[in-house]
Amino acid sequence: MTAERSAPLILTMGDPAGCGPQITAATWKLLREDPALAFAVAGPVGLYSDFCDTQAIRSLSEVGARFSTSLPVLDTGPSLTKISPGVPVEASSNAIVASIETAVELTRNGQASAIVTNPINKALLYKAGFKFPGHTELLADLCAVKDTPAPRPVMMLVGGGLRVALATIHMPLIEAARSLSPDMLGDIARIVDTALKRDFGLDKPRIAFTGLNPHAGEDGALGSEEIDIINPAAARLRAEGIDISDARSADTVFAESLNGEYDAVIAMTHDQGLIPVKTLDFWGGVNTTLGLPIIRTSPDHGTAYEAARAGTCRPDSLIAAIKLAKQNSAHRAKQNAKT
Repeated sequence: MTAERSAPLILTMGDPAGCGPQITAATWKLLREDPALAFAVAGPVGLYSDFCDTQAIRSLSEVGARFSTSLPVLDTGPSLTKISPGVPVEASSNAIVASIETAVELTRNGQASAIVTNPINKALLYKAGFKFPGHTELLADLCAVKDTPAPRPVMMLVGGGLRVALATIHMPLIEAARSLSPDMLGDIARIVDTALKRDFGLDKPRIAFTGLNPHAGEDGALGSEEIDIINPAAARLRAEGIDISDARSADTVFAESLNGEYDAVIAMTHDQGLIPVKTLDFWGGVNTTLGLPIIRTSPDHGTAYEAARAGTCRPDSLIAAIKLAKQNSAHRAKQNAKT
């Protein structure tokens, strides 16, 4: 067994006033008897002591011996004042970012097999000077090699029997349509194809593009993006040996994927891709970032302040994220061993 496969997972703290502390503690309680899913969380020990037994650790090498009896917490600082669930505090921003930075470093150097990020509130971080559009962009920047551009991250949602990658994410629909190009779609599809082989263990993945317009444009009658942009990108990719469809109607392609015709779908817009996943598996969906040199997964939900305040947070999605992270890291280790 390689060091990468045997290394524990590292969780980030997320927003300490959100669901992160509660679902992390609940997840540990449910998984502590399974050493294969052992993890530590990067953050202040006191953040979790109200919810479960905790143990401060100095190194991830201690996780194996501690995990069955207490939640291992790697203190990343800076210290936090008392946090009230459901009440975000701008002063926690530095601790949130420090947790992410530590987790990425530990994963990049092989001490952790993958990173699982708890939800953050980007608006809160913006007030403290956060310069990235979102969580994913920060991770990509932290993974960049010196003097080279940051890797291009691609968001994929996994749940309900679907794997759905997004061509565009958080932007108005009119801007999403304008941003599409054959080159951009080609880059995204290559990242998805590589990840399906390396991280999901698929030898010959089959991918589908959705159309942008109703009925995939209906031969141009309902829009020309399929003819001008999506299908030319697909033709180039097939010439490279990637098994990918022309634009498929978004009202049927997810059913086709569930029926086994495709291993993943690349949706043109955020809601086009998230609606089927969240409808099929609202509680257990996982957000995973493709294209990074590390494995990263995350619950497919936000900070859930109201649930945190009420003490009703559910750990389903975090548990699914942990299991997917471990599966993907095992597949990647196996692939790396072959090369």
